Amino acid sequence: MTIEDTPEEWEIRATTTPFEGAKTSVRTDRVVMPDGSEATRDYQVHPGSVAVLALDGEGRVLVVRQYRHPVRERLWEIPAGLLDVPGENPLHAARRELYEEAHVEAGDWRVLTDVYTTPGGCDEAVRIFLARDLREAEGERFAVEHEEADMEVARVPVADLVRGVLAGDLHNNCLVVGVLALVAAESGEGLDALRPALAPWPARPFVA
Repeated sequence: MTIEDTPEEWEIRATTTPFEGAKTSVRTDRVVMPDGSEATRDYQVHPGSVAVLALDGEGRVLVVRQYRHPVRERLWEIPAGLLDVPGENPLHAARRELYEEAHVEAGDWRVLTDVYTTPGGCDEAVRIFLARDLREAEGERFAVEHEEADMEVARVPVADLVRGVLAGDLHNNCLVVGVLALVAAESGEGLDALRPALAPWPARPFVA
């Protein structure tokens, strides 16, 4: 038996979009169930995101801390951002986010894992990259605004992040998934066995 997610799409009888925001929207579908009945499903339509687990030569992960209004907390996270342009190459977006949020560049990129953040209510897909061979970026720092203007940047040992995740002290989805995936990869076939940075991503197809 092969354990893997597979594409499938149930019939949709009607679709409306009751809300459209600057980056996301809310869609309502009337979906045909296996018994022939119909059910209404509301969900957020999202362009997709990338996140970067940047690992330095001392075994530390680059993390940022910023205020997240929906949950009313200041969260430790890994650099991340939206795929603002349809079909945007996710590696290009990841490089941009690492530069903008931490003024850092990386010489080695691989795909750590791909996730749906909340598939029961949102179609957001996130590709989490592993970035190594870190160096400070050249030139001026990116001009940040809003929540990012108050952002903190730190480098934290992987073991400390794992302890924080399992203790319930760290909650950001990409940080939790990324750190635990990193540890699993290191204890398995190793980081060099991870998928290449331009590996196909069916959830958000792109042009390499």
